[in-house]
Amino acid sequence: MSSVHDFTAQTIHGQAADLADYAGKTLLVVNVASECGLTPQYADLEALHRQYAAQGLAVLGFPCNQFKGQEPGSEEQILDFCQTRYDVSFPLFSKIEVNGPNRHPLYAYLAGEGAAFPGDISWNFEKFLIDKDGQPLARFAPRTTPNDPAVVAAIEEALA
Repeated sequence: MSSVHDFTAQTIHGQAADLADYAGKTLLVVNVASECGLTPQYADLEALHRQYAAQGLAVLGFPCNQFKGQEPGSEEQILDFCQTRYDVSFPLFSKIEVNGPNRHPLYAYLAGEGAAFPGDISWNFEKFLIDKDGQPLARFAPRTTPNDPAVVAAIEEALA
């Protein structure tokens, strides 16, 4: 696999999604969770999505229950939580694993051996910025908020 666009993922609604559909867009790929101390980052992710979508940014949320069971709900519960609590309108996907032997292939590409930014995902809300060609540009730690100046500057540069 040579870019993020080579992967597919299941949407939170259960449909197959071809990430090639995002070709030409800048992506912020984030592993998310509903019961984490960092969960309020959903508000900042949604704000980024709304501010920059017209310029070509897409935030993609991948729920993951690998960190202290902080995403225990079903897809329906996750979607309801995200929409009612944070008015999330960016694309959400079905729950995946981001580390270990059952790591989703997208995350093996982003963080696995030979990746541009290798190393296990450390916690919920780790962020990968992907350029319009599907290439990883940056990786941001979970506690680095989506509205951190470094994240915003990297997004604006990628969109330019």
